[in-house]
Amino acid sequence: MEHSTGPGPLKLPQAPREYAALIDGAFIPASDRETIARDNPAHNHPVSLYPKATQEDLRRALSAARRSFDAGVWAGRSGADRARILLRVADLIERHRTELREIECLEVGKPIGLVDREIGGAIAHWEYAATMARHCYGDSYDTFGDQSLGFVMRYPVGVVSMITPWNYPLMINSQKLPFALAVGCSAVVKPSELTSGSALRLGELLMEAGLPAGVVNIIAGTGLDLGEGLCTAPEVDMVSFTGSTAVGRKIAALAGQHLKKVSLELGGKSAQIVCADADLATAAEKVALGATRNAGQACVGGTRLLVERPIADSFLQQVKDHMATLKIGDPLDAATTMGPLVSATQKARVEDYLAAGDRDGAQRWTLETPGLSLPGHFVAPTIFTGVDSAMSIAQEEIFGPVLCVQPFDGFHDAVALANSTRYGLAAGIWTRDISKAMQFARHVAAGNIEVNTFLAGVPELPIVGHRDSGLGSERGRNAVQEFTELKTFKLQLDPV
Repeated sequence: MEHSTGPGPLKLPQAPREYAALIDGAFIPASDRETIARDNPAHNHPVSLYPKATQEDLRRALSAARRSFDAGVWAGRSGADRARILLRVADLIERHRTELREIECLEVGKPIGLVDREIGGAIAHWEYAATMARHCYGDSYDTFGDQSLGFVMRYPVGVVSMITPWNYPLMINSQKLPFALAVGCSAVVKPSELTSGSALRLGELLMEAGLPAGVVNIIAGTGLDLGEGLCTAPEVDMVSFTGSTAVGRKIAALAGQHLKKVSLELGGKSAQIVCADADLATAAEKVALGATRNAGQACVGGTRLLVERPIADSFLQQVKDHMATLKIGDPLDAATTMGPLVSATQKARVEDYLAAGDRDGAQRWTLETPGLSLPGHFVAPTIFTGVDSAMSIAQEEIFGPVLCVQPFDGFHDAVALANSTRYGLAAGIWTRDISKAMQFARHVAAGNIEVNTFLAGVPELPIVGHRDSGLGSERGRNAVQEFTELKTFKLQLDPV
């Protein structure tokens, strides 16, 4: 159930809110730097100003993180101490829930009535990561004879650069940062220059929670200006990135030149496989949601519908009926259920794919949006039928509210269609036959499989990208492995 937005409707600010960067425990206000301005993408109205980090700011942030880690001011604390501070952060996010919800609405264009679910998800990740602070284990070996013991120890990897995208700012930072902190790492965080507000506000909450100075540093700026330094600087031990596959390849190449550890959560072209024996009413609702949540700007979004041929036409009509219930418009209105795309650039990208689908001969259905008069970057939900797997709309990540439909004939045909892209991030399977569901889960090349549900992630389960969807994992107890490295220790009790 979605929470209410609190007393009174959200309004555009008369003047943009000014944010501050966090470097070595000190705040640098926007007034002290050249600024990055952010407009609300529905109204094209200025809502935020971020201090644009200089190269000197980047150097100071990296040095502070390195110094804090080497001094052990955080890594040297007990897991219980670290857990207590992570729980304080979770509590502070809860206390500032309304404020953070409004930041996400104003900057990303998410409907204010729906974004509360993401804030709750962020809180859950900080709470779960706190448990990991007390459960970072190694191994012991007592198999070498009476006079010898062996140990495998886990240590924090060190300083982690975190480069995060614009579509789920607080949530994606909460899938990375608390897990790295849980095991004792220090970090430099660079959120997207389009939606930096919640990350910069989080920096203030971290300091309020009692995190030592320098352990987390948060700066705003473009990837073009700061990306190379975050990937190659000698202070950095690991790079954690969420974003497009194309940029992920560049980051992996840069970091690889210096043999830095890399974790990449990249693009997706996720299939929802709907069998004739499924609960079709629920499946249709979730397929419509999977294609349109956050205006389709989700790497795990269900952008391909693979539906068993005998039910294809009737099921597709149910999906259209659910899309027709969407209220597309002003994200500041609590009744709105789908807002704009994040920018003019993203809108142009999506429109290019729509034109490509038309050129390739796919049939386009577009939801009518009467009365929508806002000047922002809106694209109506769109469904393509007559789609061939060779088409760009079936192969490439569009990142908009666009659903491509392909009927299938039997299990093997469905698996072949599901695996026909270079991505392998997520998939939804809809069937009442648990044996069939397990066979799909075994054979579909995706790291995140959901059966009879979709977009229902929880912090206990990792996000895993196969093939061009990434390297490594986030969330869950596996995150301990991501942000630590091993050291073996062999002890001879009777020296020889």
